[in-house]
Amino acid sequence: QVQFVESGGGLVQPGGSLRLSCAAPGAIFSTYTMGWYRQAPGNQRELVASITRSPNIRANYADSVKGRFTISRDYAKSTVYLQMNSLKPEDTAVYYCNTEGSFTFPWGQGTQVTVSS
Repeated sequence: QVQFVESGGGLVQPGGSLRLSCAAPGAIFSTYTMGWYRQAPGNQRELVASITRSPNIRANYADSVKGRFTISRDYAKSTVYLQMNSLKPEDTAVYYCNTEGSFTFPWGQGTQVTVSS
């Protein structure tokens, strides 16, 4: 069974930083563009960042996080990261990783990010 394991969430004050990690199955990690998604209560899940695979690695970001979030991937660890800086209360959500595009695999448990003073 496909399993993404997200970690690194927590409670942080506005303006703070967090680094999320997602361990992915190796075959999926090396084949697909990977993405970080988030879902806030009452909202649909949205894609916030994606990163293509080697050798032409490119990152894309939702306008709401551009300039504050950075996505990266480590092939040695089959792990995708999301560095989140200058966090805002509206970034509060459960964050998930998965492949990016019209096809996604079963979702992991996600990691909760709460931005509050």
